Amino acid sequence: MGIFIFRFLVIAFITLAGYFFPPFRLDSYVGAGIGFVLSALIVYLETLIRKSQFKIIWSSTIGTLAGVLLGWALGSIYQTVSEDDSTATFIRIFFLLIMPYIGFLVGTRKFEWLEPPHLFRFFKESSVSSDFKILDTSVIIDGRIADICDTAFIGGALVIPQFILKELQLVADSPDGIKRQRGRRGLEVLDHLQKSAQVHTMISEVDFPEVKDVDSKLIELAKHMDAKIITNDFNLNKIAQLQGISVLNINELANALKPVVLPGEALKIFILKEGKEKDQGVAYLDDGTMVVVDNSRRMIGQNIEITVTSVLQTTVGKMIFGRYNEDSQ
Repeated sequence: MGIFIFRFLVIAFITLAGYFFPPFRLDSYVGAGIGFVLSALIVYLETLIRKSQFKIIWSSTIGTLAGVLLGWALGSIYQTVSEDDSTATFIRIFFLLIMPYIGFLVGTRKFEWLEPPHLFRFFKESSVSSDFKILDTSVIIDGRIADICDTAFIGGALVIPQFILKELQLVADSPDGIKRQRGRRGLEVLDHLQKSAQVHTMISEVDFPEVKDVDSKLIELAKHMDAKIITNDFNLNKIAQLQGISVLNINELANALKPVVLPGEALKIFILKEGKEKDQGVAYLDDGTMVVVDNSRRMIGQNIEITVTSVLQTTVGKMIFGRYNEDSQ
């Protein structure tokens, strides 16, 4: 009961203050209207703070303030052109009450419209920075996105959804040592991206409670923001493309940047281990490409020169086949 009395007193006091001390030299009734709207907003924000709904606090505040400014502007314009002071005062009060209320409703009911990413897009619509790219967990943990951003190859804004942060935190708190290390690596990558001067990052509070799967949430968010998804997840890549969403795959980029090797070329490699077939050896290039070499099992642990016989492109990468000719050494 005490909290309700306190809220009533706050509204009454600020309304009376607006009446007796109207701001901007306005009419007393206009000042009272402003005081009532602002005090009601304060009381509502207090109830939201108790529920920790920050995104609604943010959007309702922005919506109400925008409504106050718009209402004041419309009322002032009407008063300037009107010859009836009584009607002009009524219209000003009407606008100063109804416009903040409409802004408040927009902020509470359509809070995603007033989220920082959408405001950012509104003011930067003609800029390349309005090109949003959403990061998923796999690409954050992978870490190569940080190096790519440092080279300024990726423009626009990187969006990290709140539900991805939660998933990353769960991985970082995992009892499994390997998962925990991967999760902490992902958090370090995010910290690096936020401090980078080459790219703009933002956290999106938009969630879809009715959607339980994280991949589905990412797809819905990409549709909602008209954004691209950056991922290393093969399944997410295919599902998103089927739904008409642009996907940037770091693995595909890495494969595209690998040097071209043609049959007949000579390569110097280090034979690391034996292959599956008789007398085969296996080596790896600096970019991780596997090289399968015939007639080289006895050369394990040595640097040799081979001749490329064929190149096989698979969905997971490239494989090079070659032959070791002992006579050419």
